[in-house]
Amino acid sequence: MTLYNIRRSALTFAIAVSAIALAPSSGLAFSSEAQQMCTGDAMRLCSNEIPDIPRVAACMHRKRAQISPGCRAVMDREVAAARKARRAAVGDE
Repeated sequence: MTLYNIRRSALTFAIAVSAIALAPSSGLAFSSEAQQMCTGDAMRLCSNEIPDIPRVAACMHRKRAQISPGCRAVMDREVAAARKARRAAVGDE
């Protein structure tokens, strides 16, 4: 595997992790903390689903019990923040 392919794979995992962390939200924005804490879990648990981001997200949710505590905490915080923002947006309408 070339350095280019390794970097491309790492970027794909980072995008997948962001989608996982913010699955309930409509955007694909993610924190550097989520990328740092969850990339290893995504590679370890769901590498066969790459590069299909929705499948990676589903895989990570299925394997939640196997996700590292740090990744789980980041995912929980970001999902809660996305839900809160969505509720606030619905309240503004």
